[in-house]
Amino acid sequence: MTGKIAFQGEMGAYGHQACVEARPNFEPLPCASFDDAIESVRRGDADLGMIAVENSTYGRVADVHSLLPGSGLNIIDEVFIRVHINLLGIPGSRLDQIKEAHGHPVILPQCADFLRENAISGVSTSDNARAAREVAQGGDPTRAALASELAADIYGLSILARHIEDHDRNTTRFLIMARDPDLTRRGKAGMMTAFVFRVRNIPAALYKAMGGFATNGINMTKLESYMVGGHFSATQFYAEIEGHPDDRNVQLAMEELDYFTDHIKLLGVFPAARRRHE
Repeated sequence: MTGKIAFQGEMGAYGHQACVEARPNFEPLPCASFDDAIESVRRGDADLGMIAVENSTYGRVADVHSLLPGSGLNIIDEVFIRVHINLLGIPGSRLDQIKEAHGHPVILPQCADFLRENAISGVSTSDNARAAREVAQGGDPTRAALASELAADIYGLSILARHIEDHDRNTTRFLIMARDPDLTRRGKAGMMTAFVFRVRNIPAALYKAMGGFATNGINMTKLESYMVGGHFSATQFYAEIEGHPDDRNVQLAMEELDYFTDHIKLLGVFPAARRRHE
């Protein structure tokens, strides 16, 4: 299968790297925001969307889980990308010259130790690849970008320091989204099911709703909460479980969940990535 795959950021972003590694036959389509990436898939400009959802160092990517339920798209796969952060400067610049390192707010905490040890100030920008492009265009030997080796190649920058992330297993998880669901069983590491729900306004509703997964031996790997419509009293939960909706134990757990909720929406069924278990 070929086509276009949308990602947030400019060419050379880690989303671009994820597209190249996970869907090498697809043409990457850069988008200014996650909203734009989702919309490009929805209107047919792209066939797939590569959406970053969490990082092993930083945590979840802000606002993404609240975008997924209303996206009209379906999760069909997950991708774990090893994030190597590099300090990129203009050709001829040296590490001891660098005063500022520009990068996305998500990436700055991932290499905080390196920046502090080298007396470099972290400066937020909207995208790591954009930072690389602007450093290349600016020609200032005291400014650098925090970005991928792919960005260095694209924008003609030198790698002044390689793999400067604080944790040697620094990884970002992406979800691949499509207009149509894929409920087929695939992959060699089992299936995952993602959904959102809102519990009824009764005492201990969440506790009771979760009981069905425990009694049916289902591992819930993720449970995130966020407000709906700006109201403190309206809380929605995003959940991921191991299993397929056709599995009998999943069916029983979902039936029990339905009793204690007033809204459930399936967001996707996808194969567990092998790196999930590493």
